[in-house]
Amino acid sequence: MAEAGVDGYLIPHGDDHQGEFIAPYAERIKWLTNFTGSAGIAVVLKDRAAIFIDGRYTLQVRDQVDGTLYEYRHLTEEPASAWLAEHLTAGMKLGFDPKLHTPAGLARIEEAASKKGATLVALGTNLIDKIWTGRPARPKEPAIVYPEKFAGRTSAEKRELVAKVLRDQGQDAFLFTALDSIAWLFNLRGGDMEFSPLLYAYGLLFAKDAKAVLFVDPAKIGAEVRAHLGPDVTLKGYDDVAATLKALPQEVAVVGLDRDTGSRWVNDRVAESGRKAVPGVDPATAIKARKHPAELQGVRDAHVRDGAALTKFLAWIDREGPKGTLNEIAAADRLAQFRRELNTYRGPSFATICGAGANGAIVHYRATEKTAAKIAADMVLLVDSGGQYLDGTTDVTRSVAIGKATPEQKRRFTLVLKGHIALANAKFVKGTTGGQLDALARFALWQEGLDYDHGTGHGVGTFLGVHEGPQRIGKAGSGVALEPGMVISNEPGYYKTGEYGIRIENLVAVREAPAVPGAEKPLLEFETLTLAPIDLDMVDESLLTAPEKDWLNRYHADVRAAIAPQVDADTKQWLEQATRAI
Repeated sequence: MAEAGVDGYLIPHGDDHQGEFIAPYAERIKWLTNFTGSAGIAVVLKDRAAIFIDGRYTLQVRDQVDGTLYEYRHLTEEPASAWLAEHLTAGMKLGFDPKLHTPAGLARIEEAASKKGATLVALGTNLIDKIWTGRPARPKEPAIVYPEKFAGRTSAEKRELVAKVLRDQGQDAFLFTALDSIAWLFNLRGGDMEFSPLLYAYGLLFAKDAKAVLFVDPAKIGAEVRAHLGPDVTLKGYDDVAATLKALPQEVAVVGLDRDTGSRWVNDRVAESGRKAVPGVDPATAIKARKHPAELQGVRDAHVRDGAALTKFLAWIDREGPKGTLNEIAAADRLAQFRRELNTYRGPSFATICGAGANGAIVHYRATEKTAAKIAADMVLLVDSGGQYLDGTTDVTRSVAIGKATPEQKRRFTLVLKGHIALANAKFVKGTTGGQLDALARFALWQEGLDYDHGTGHGVGTFLGVHEGPQRIGKAGSGVALEPGMVISNEPGYYKTGEYGIRIENLVAVREAPAVPGAEKPLLEFETLTLAPIDLDMVDESLLTAPEKDWLNRYHADVRAAIAPQVDADTKQWLEQATRAI
């Protein structure tokens, strides 16, 4: 900082594309602070520092980050801008890497600094990179073609759909920075991330003719990919964005950018090239979110296979868990082994959360050799996991009793289940947002003064990111209406710090509901995709209404019908009991 002439520095979790899952070379906040969560930012001043995390990581951050060096702050309730407003003084300079921040993300910090007479300074070299010895290189995994039978559309068809949106919006081109949009648009996948099949690239799409430029390390592109992209896609190096923008013909005057993933650096390069930069919504996002019928069928197929693996695991943990010979890592490894036995499986969709007892109350817990707890009788085990398959991405959470659950655990599990069922059963008019449905999942908990500090549902990609926009279900919502074809999670929970955690998560797809006599607006509903037993030993049947019991029985009948043919005889016998009617 002294050499760079700044009095402070911002270190966000993220890469040049503002991704949730990032390659090791971009794990700067982890290197500096030891924090391994998927969201957060650290701020270092000369005499103090703070780390800002959301509600998922309030317990985890205390385990990983030295509290004598960093203040712990809530990312939204006590944002970095407020903390800086307390500690910046006139004349101070706060450095940042413009490739790691969006203009919108910097706005509140810039405002706070300005009010104190301080300034933000964009630095050409990342300060962490200057002192990080042994920093990993940018990954060079090869790109692969994503088959049309899974994608449902050719890349040319997708580019034309998006180009039409650009023409309607009066934009001459769009510079894509979101890696999942680039993978979707070009029907490509990669191996640059641990959990998402993405490749580091930029994409430039022209509105007039739907031709495109793909900026990517040439070492990633083999002959099959070149042939797949065809003559309408020009290949340039990953670092050729600025030079290409400057050389564009004059008629390309208005260039759109994604306000959520387009960095300050990208915005500056567009402006520097003499074009008008228009930050807005990535035009591929909404189309990508509404899954093609071929994608939806692939997701259904993937969930049958994934459900078989998870059911084998649940039968195994029910038998082995009470013996006291397993820890969380051993359990997570066994689940991974069951998934690896499946065809089209390409790895986990995120790091498995396997929390026994008190660790289950840490929402985004990840066991390490140091923290891994023993699994033993009379505790609750929470397992949140998912798989990446060529035809779909899964994400499922089950909380199970190892041995016997207490009356309190059963009651609170059942309140969570009531919320899950309320959302699964919801019918809603076209135009409804996830924020408007969120209370359905929380209502039963609220009646007893309980709640959970995370969203209720996030979008999910198709052999892409396990977290995908624009749809979500949460208290704040996203303002985006739910539309047929969207895949989203249904995951209410409850967490008692120091004791146990409960979450029941299925993925669902939005679909048209049967017409209702006299209806004035089209109705939508959810199709449940996930197929795995919900632990009946955790259910207090006296709290369920007749319609709720009916839903649970019908769901378990569907699970039994789909999964029984996929599993061995012992697991099938266990499944019969686990999905019995109540």
